[in-house]
Amino acid sequence: MAAKKALRYLQRTKGFMLVYGGAKELEVIGFTDSDLAGDLDERKSTGGYVFMFNEGAISWRSAKQTMISTSTMEAEFVACFEGMKQAVWLKNFVSELKLVDSIQRPVKMFCDNNSAVFFSKNNKRTSASRLMDVKFLKVREKVKQRAIVVEHLTTDLMIADPLTKALPNGIFKTHVTRMGVLEAFEKWE
Repeated sequence: MAAKKALRYLQRTKGFMLVYGGAKELEVIGFTDSDLAGDLDERKSTGGYVFMFNEGAISWRSAKQTMISTSTMEAEFVACFEGMKQAVWLKNFVSELKLVDSIQRPVKMFCDNNSAVFFSKNNKRTSASRLMDVKFLKVREKVKQRAIVVEHLTTDLMIADPLTKALPNGIFKTHVTRMGVLEAFEKWE
C-alpha cells in the first residue's frame, strides 16, 4: 500500500523541480509553523519547518507533535524547537562545507505567533508555559548563544503553512513557489 502511495505521488509531481538562485545574500533562513490539535483522534498538533538557501528549499519536515499542546503558543513553540534543532545542524553543515562566511551569524527563523517569539527571547513564565516540557527551553538557550534568532512573520507570508494545514489552492501554490518548487515548464516561460 505504501509503495502504491509513493508511486502515485511521484506520478503527480514528476513535472516539478526545485529551483535555486537569485538571492542577494547567501544565508540559511527558516520558517516554522504549527496547527493546533489538528489530529482529531489524539488532539495532537502538526508542526513543520522549511529552511531556504539561495531562494530554494534545502530542508523541510512536517510531523505530528509528540505532546498535546493546550494553546497555539505551545504548539508554535514546539514547532520552533524542532526547527531550532535543524537550524543548528544546518549551520554546522554549511560551515563545514565553507560555502559562505556569513553562517557565523545566527540562523534567522521566522514564526507567525508573537507569543512564541516573545517566549523564545525572554525568561517570562506564564501558567501555560509552565506546562511545557523542559526540553523546549533549549530554544531560548540557542537564542542566548546566538546560534539562532527567532523573529515574527505574518501568517500570510509563512511558507511553512502548506506543511501543517490545508490551504486554498492559490495560497498553497504561492507558498510552494516561494519555496523554490516550480513546474518544469514555468522556468522556461
